Amino acid sequence: MARLAQTADLTDIQREILSTVRSFVDKEIIPHAQELEHGDVYPQEIVDGLKELGIFGLMIPEEYGGLGESLLTYALVVEEIARGWMSVSGVINTHFIVAYMIRQHGTQEQKEHFLPRMATGEVRGAFSMSEPGLGSDVAGIRTKAVQDGDSYVIDGQKMWLTNGGSSTLVAALVRTDLGADKPHQNLTTFLVEKPAGFGTVAPGLTIPGKIDKMGYKGVDTTELVFDGCRIGADMILGGQPGRGFAQMMDGVEVGRVNVAARACGISIRAFELAVEYAQQRETFGKPIVQHQAIAFQLAEMATKVEAAHLMMVNAARLKDAGQRNDVEAGMAKLIASEYCAEVTTQSFRIHGGYGYSKEYEIERLMREAPFLLIGEGTSEIQKTIISRGLLKEYGLKR
Repeated sequence: MARLAQTADLTDIQREILSTVRSFVDKEIIPHAQELEHGDVYPQEIVDGLKELGIFGLMIPEEYGGLGESLLTYALVVEEIARGWMSVSGVINTHFIVAYMIRQHGTQEQKEHFLPRMATGEVRGAFSMSEPGLGSDVAGIRTKAVQDGDSYVIDGQKMWLTNGGSSTLVAALVRTDLGADKPHQNLTTFLVEKPAGFGTVAPGLTIPGKIDKMGYKGVDTTELVFDGCRIGADMILGGQPGRGFAQMMDGVEVGRVNVAARACGISIRAFELAVEYAQQRETFGKPIVQHQAIAFQLAEMATKVEAAHLMMVNAARLKDAGQRNDVEAGMAKLIASEYCAEVTTQSFRIHGGYGYSKEYEIERLMREAPFLLIGEGTSEIQKTIISRGLLKEYGLKR
């Protein structure tokens, strides 16, 4: 077993799950990722394999048909999957967040209605906060829901939905004018059921075609357009309006651990490719790994992989322990995504001219790594979260 990115004190069940996922990644994802990614093809057979493994129900309680595992287990599974192909981890990420939000904040009826089918992958979740005119400024959301009897009519446009077309359930954060003094207290999360597909998928609900991206291919990223879409009041997450911001932020903390795990997975793969290539490629009569310049780069890469992995594990364990982890999740996401970009670039440089060829896997990683600098909040947003949290602990008492 490789020395890097090992996790101490795992249970036998966790080790078994990770071993199974690692084997699946090596046999079913890595051999096919290049072809699928270059063709921007949805990895249906891989997704079906993950369903059979029970991955879609990983964090869903056993009483609802899931495996009842921890956030740490989920993060380590994501790390393994992203090592194979980040897009596959994207297929399950938003599903996990929505299932987690329903588990933590949903009414009993919502849990019973959605979680058993989410555990099998029959219902697939997508997560929607962003809009065309805003990203991290969640309080500025314009998509609006107006109550009309026992339902709400929603109008507006959402942006950057991962699994927007393939999902059948969207947790969407919209504005409900409740007269609260603070803008974020006027936000509500709606659980929007829809069929998979593109175009007008339900009355007043349109999923335009896939957004063409630099990387992160295969998984569908879309807009979502509400135009007089009527949603029952029973589809408000938790049953009460005005709680959406806190619910989403709880989900985003899980998402930031996920992004950190994805970054760790890509970094591990970039290191694996570099250390293998450096032992095969020869210059000046010897493998390039024997040149100090290359050996030192590998040492730096391995150190960054290890540091990011440890911070990601710490953030996940804090959340599992029921403690606040906003600062730690922000730190893990910040360092893991930044190190991922650096490690991937170092691996690319070790590959030399071959790294620029689509024939080599590192070319794909070079296009995937930048996404992690943006997803679930930019590095600048993470620094804002971290600094505010630190000032609460270290601020002078006046």
